[in-house]
Amino acid sequence: MKNHTTHSGQCPVAHGANSSAAQAAQAWWPEALNLDILHQHDRKTNPLHNFNYREEVKKLDVAALKKDLTELMTHSQPWWPADWGHYGGLMIRMAWHAAGTYRVADGRGGAGTGNLRFAPLNSWPDNGNLDKGRRLLWPIKKKYGNQISWADLIVLAGNVAYESMGFKTFGFSFGREDIWHPEKDIFWGAEKQWLAPSGSEGSRYSGQRDLQNPLAAVMMGLIYVNPEGVDGKPDPLKTAQDVRVTFARMAMNDEETVALTAGGHTVGKAHGNGSAANLGAAPEGAELEDQGLGWVNHNTRGIGRDTVTSGLEGAWTSNPTQWDNGYFKLLLNYDWELSKSPAGAWQWIPKNIKPEDMPRDVEDPSIRCMPIMTDADMAMKMDPDYLKISQRFAADQAYFEDVFARAWFKLTHRDMGPTSRYIGPEVPNLDLIWQDPIPAGNAAYDVAAVKAKIAAAGLSIAEMVSTAWDSARTYRGSDHRGGANGARIRLAPQKDWAGNEPERLSKVLAVYETIAAQMRVSVADVIVLGGNLGLEQAAHAAGMTITVPFVPGRGDATQAQTDVASFEVLEPLADGFRNWQKEHYVVKPEELLLDRAQLMGLSALEMTALVGGMRVLGTNHGGTAHGAFTQRVGVLSNDFFVNLTDMSYSWKPTGRNSYDIVDRVSGKTRWTATRVDLVFGSNSVLRAYAEHYAQDDNREKFVQDFVAAWARVMNADR
Repeated sequence: MKNHTTHSGQCPVAHGANSSAAQAAQAWWPEALNLDILHQHDRKTNPLHNFNYREEVKKLDVAALKKDLTELMTHSQPWWPADWGHYGGLMIRMAWHAAGTYRVADGRGGAGTGNLRFAPLNSWPDNGNLDKGRRLLWPIKKKYGNQISWADLIVLAGNVAYESMGFKTFGFSFGREDIWHPEKDIFWGAEKQWLAPSGSEGSRYSGQRDLQNPLAAVMMGLIYVNPEGVDGKPDPLKTAQDVRVTFARMAMNDEETVALTAGGHTVGKAHGNGSAANLGAAPEGAELEDQGLGWVNHNTRGIGRDTVTSGLEGAWTSNPTQWDNGYFKLLLNYDWELSKSPAGAWQWIPKNIKPEDMPRDVEDPSIRCMPIMTDADMAMKMDPDYLKISQRFAADQAYFEDVFARAWFKLTHRDMGPTSRYIGPEVPNLDLIWQDPIPAGNAAYDVAAVKAKIAAAGLSIAEMVSTAWDSARTYRGSDHRGGANGARIRLAPQKDWAGNEPERLSKVLAVYETIAAQMRVSVADVIVLGGNLGLEQAAHAAGMTITVPFVPGRGDATQAQTDVASFEVLEPLADGFRNWQKEHYVVKPEELLLDRAQLMGLSALEMTALVGGMRVLGTNHGGTAHGAFTQRVGVLSNDFFVNLTDMSYSWKPTGRNSYDIVDRVSGKTRWTATRVDLVFGSNSVLRAYAEHYAQDDNREKFVQDFVAAWARVMNADR
């Protein structure tokens, strides 16, 4: 047998093949279109094959699970002892930080996927020591297995923590499904370092203090704001402005903001009784022997009263394991002054505090400790608007508890979508406006008769297909908002969006509303049926007979059920599928197309099929001819791909986002195009798909794939 040693101790393994060095293609060509966001969460990464979590969780013994969680709260472990013998504060913070990444602009973030288990979130400075909370929950996850997802368990642990300390929660829903890979589609900021101050490289601020969309947190690595003040400089009034912006970007108003701040700080404490320099790396960069735990202190005692997490040190109330009105009692009744924690962090402490108002030490109840407030807490007192709310809450504990209960429920459920997706015995029996309620629709009707009515109405294929698409394209898989169900395209603000071509839309809706009234069906169903009918007619013109899948039963939302301000964030500023963007942006049109496709839950192949089909159907916004590489507009053919890949033509830029497709022999312009059209010929992956659909033997397959992708979009919100 040969000895396979290498010369000079050289390792036979290709170093970097499974690390950041493997990203060579993107490193060499950083301007190349990166399709990774459409390839993430491949089914091969999921160990649960043919598994339906939403059905499995219905088998769960919820009472037994909550009993186990309640017992966990006061079952302190020596490797990570509970403050005052109660893990409530840690579990609430974990649930909060899982949910608190949600932002309304794109619906991304939130607790709905269990992404707190993965980088970068598991290693954000603001999530310090939450890895310990997940390990404390592991025996319960192990016991209940696939009947409870990590995503559900983390949020439920926060609810049970509050209940175990005397607070009545508003409710809880199961149904969050775990992911098995980091969410690479979420843009958390362009900074090159954690907690980078404003003005540093990649800063998320411009102008006076304008936070870049869609970001909500003020710094990379934080959930909301810097607890020490803006850029670490205490100033409660400046911090108040950051708080107001960041909470608004997660759909919270001033009253909800004060309630959440106070309710979150009524229990638990901040940890900074030691030196942060003694802490090891965050979980993702820790040593192998740390086994996924981060911020391990190998130098000095780093548990109990000596724990270092945020760097601030102290509790906010006199009784941090009890739900009460202690937060407002201390905040409003004492004067506060700046101080520094043992770890060197800025914090506020009360002047001349009474000994009985001081919280006890987490390990020795005979020791009284100084309570604290963060700069954000002081904003609840110093900002005039926040102060009025704080005073009202302080005077009416029942009102405060109701507002907080609803705000906590909203915080932890905002990304779950409509109540039709809620599961479990603690689901509240009411619809809230932020849940985008939709009445139940009629599913028992003659679909063929409705289609016949639509066919006789004289609408064009482009009108029917475009209207259905515009109604459905608002769907965001990130937070399950939008979509065709509810037909909110008839209501403000959607009916007036430039991307929906209000004049054309008004014409089509007038026809559909008449049909819906005559046939006693929802306008939502008629809109989708119209689009399906248009596709069937276009396929027939191509010599194929198809039936587009349809599921009846959509309902029609009312204007009163529609929060106009909340829906404004769903307005498309660009739609590459209809070859339109509202104005020129720094982001390239093809990147905007990828973002829209990912939010709609489409794969790169589905996106390709849909763009090619929409072009030949003549559905471009405003009726433009860009990308309509066909002489048979309205025929569902593969002409877009055939002519895109035809080397008889050359491609000439004529403007910032316009190109001429020129016959190489005659020199005449045959067609025009945009970047969104030509990227399917220039990007190597997308060109491979385009060539696939351009093949003579794939004409029917293209139609089949287009119809399947179309049906997925139309039914995404069902």
